Amino acid sequence: MLKTCGIVRLRAHHLLCILTFAGEGYSPAFVANLAGIVARIGAGEPVELVDGPDDICAPLEGTDDTHCHEPSVRRRDREALRQLAEADPPLSGARPLEMDRAAIAALREQFAAGTIRGACTGCPWFGLCTEIASAGYAVASL
Repeated sequence: MLKTCGIVRLRAHHLLCILTFAGEGYSPAFVANLAGIVARIGAGEPVELVDGPDDICAPLEGTDDTHCHEPSVRRRDREALRQLAEADPPLSGARPLEMDRAAIAALREQFAAGTIRGACTGCPWFGLCTEIASAGYAVASL
C-alpha cells in the first residue's frame, strides 16, 4: 500500500534507484508502488533517509522475499550514506531532503560520473541504470 504521509521514506541506496527508475522492477506490484513513490517525489514531497525497509520495500514485507534485510542490502545502504554525505551538496538523513529539479540534476550528474555509485556494486540493475544514465536519463520517470 502506498503511504501518503507527506514524507517519502527511502533507504539510502533507494535514493539512487529513483534517479534511473524507468518502469522496471521485481514484480508488477513493486513497479506500481515505486512509480507512485517517484510521482510523489516529482510532486514535491520531501525524502527522509531511513535505516532498513522503506516505502519502496513495503510491497515485499510479509512475503518470501526478504532481501530488504540481507547483509548485501545493508552494505549498499551504508555505502550510499557514506557517498551521499560526501556528495555536492552533501546529503544526510538528519532532515527531510527537498528533491527539487536542481537536487535531482546534481545527484544525476554525480551518479553518471560514478562518484555516488559505490552502493550499486553487485546490484542486478547496474547495467540498466548505467544505460539510462549514459543516455541522459531520457527514459527515467522522475
